[in-house]
Amino acid sequence: MKVMIIGGFLGSGKTTAIQKISRQLSDAGKRTAIIVNEIGEIGLDGETLKSPGIRTEELTSGCICCTLRISMQYTLQTLEEEFSPDIVIIEPTGIAFPGQIREEIEVMGLSNLSFAPVVTLVDPGRFGIEAKEIPRFIETQVKEAEILGINKVDIAPAEIITATEQMLTELNPEARILKFSAKLGDEQFENLLIHLAVPGIEKPPQEKKNSIELSEVSAHSVLYTLTSCDLNPEKGRLLIEESLRTIRDRVKEINPDFIGHVKLSLKLPDSMVKGSVTSSEGSPQVEFISRKNEKLELRLLSAVTKVPKDRLTEIIERTLEEKFRKANTSFERKEKHPAMLTKINGIMKKK
Repeated sequence: MKVMIIGGFLGSGKTTAIQKISRQLSDAGKRTAIIVNEIGEIGLDGETLKSPGIRTEELTSGCICCTLRISMQYTLQTLEEEFSPDIVIIEPTGIAFPGQIREEIEVMGLSNLSFAPVVTLVDPGRFGIEAKEIPRFIETQVKEAEILGINKVDIAPAEIITATEQMLTELNPEARILKFSAKLGDEQFENLLIHLAVPGIEKPPQEKKNSIELSEVSAHSVLYTLTSCDLNPEKGRLLIEESLRTIRDRVKEINPDFIGHVKLSLKLPDSMVKGSVTSSEGSPQVEFISRKNEKLELRLLSAVTKVPKDRLTEIIERTLEEKFRKANTSFERKEKHPAMLTKINGIMKKK
C-alpha cells in the first residue's frame, strides 16, 4: 500500500488536485482510497471526492497529525483489511503538518507500506499574506515537503508566482518546485503524477507539534436540511455568494487580516452549488456541479485565524439563517450527538 500525503494551507486547492489525481490512478487500474480530514465536526470535501471505484473515508473534528492519530490508524487498518488499496491518498486539514502524519503512519505496523514524496500545495495569490500571518506554521508545512506545488498559476500574476518560488526556495532549497493549475489539469500538473510515482525520502523524526494550537485557527461547521425550498441554481448561487460575503465582512470586523477557508455546499434537486472565500480580501468563488440529490441541504465548513470560536459560530449561523429566511426557505439545523461520538471513539480505541 502506497501512501500519498498532499497537504497545504486552507484554500490551496488540495481537494481539486486530489480529485484529478485519484481519477487518473483509478482509470489506470489502481485500487485507490482517499482519507479526507476536516477540522470541523461535519465533512464537506468527502462528498466532492466520491467517485465510482474510489473508496472515500472522512475523519472530522480534529487534525490527524495530532488529535486524531488513533482514528487515522483505525481507518488505515480497516482500508487495508476490507479494500486492499494499491494507493491511499491523504488530504489533511489545511493546518496539518504532513511530515508528522508520515511519521505516525510509519509506526502503525501496516504491511507492504511505502510512501510517495510528501506534497505541500501553495496558493501564490495568498502566500505573502499567509507568511506574514502565521510564519512558523507556514514555514513548517513548507520545510516538511519534498514537492512544493505552486497551484492556481492560471489566476496569479507572473511576478507573484516568481516571488513565491523564490520564497519557497529559501525556506526549502531541497524540495522540487512545480508550478501548475490543478483546476485546468495542465501539462505541469500532469508532471506531478510522474514525481509522485517515485519513492519518498525518509527523514529524521521531528519534535511533535499540535497543529491546532500553533495555527491559532478556530473552526466551525454546520449542516442544515432544507424542509421547504424553491431555490433554483441561480437563486442558490446568489444565496451562497451573499452568505460568504456577509460572513467575510463580519469576521473581518474581528480580524481585519484573517485568512483561512469558509466553504459552502448547497444541494438542490438537480445540482450542487459550491462556494468558498479564503481571506478578508478575497471574493467569493462559486461553481456548479450537475448531479441528482435526494436530500436538500446546506453544509458549511469554516476555519479562520485569530477569531474566537464562539464569535465565529454566532456569525456563521446568524448569517445563514438570515439568508434562508430572506429566500423563503424553511430549514432545520442538524445537531451533533456527543454521546454517540464518544461511543464510536471508544470502540475505535479498543480495536
